[in-house]
Amino acid sequence: MVKPYRIVEQFRDDYLISTDPSKLNLDVVFDYLTNESYWACGRPRDVFDCSIENSLNFGIFFGDNQIGFARIVTDRATFAWICDVFVLPAHRGKGIASWMIESILKHPDLQGLRSFFLATRDAHALYAQFGFKSLEDPSRFMMIRKPTPYR
Repeated sequence: MVKPYRIVEQFRDDYLISTDPSKLNLDVVFDYLTNESYWACGRPRDVFDCSIENSLNFGIFFGDNQIGFARIVTDRATFAWICDVFVLPAHRGKGIASWMIESILKHPDLQGLRSFFLATRDAHALYAQFGFKSLEDPSRFMMIRKPTPYR
């Protein structure tokens, strides 16, 4: 039986980061990912819902409004993949994304992992401040990529 992830909440000024699944506004997250992101454009709702159900999710809130998100895919023993990260444009430039990455790396269910992975097209500086680097030997990594899996 899979145990639930521990709920962690942190406040900073008028912002809250929470891993409480009941607080997520899934419509906001789905709308951003499928309409605004370059990596999840066109992801069907059922695929999105399945990804949420099987991940550790971090919501960022300003008052009652969800303004950011990150999803962690992990076995809680050896690795974690950080994905679907965003902060809405009106709240960028305030250190919120850095705070979120810091919160992810400190989450009690993610301690002792050997590897954290992520992929980014344009946020290398954000992740580098936490020790993320390009793959030391990319030739060791392989993948199957289906460019249009949702058609």
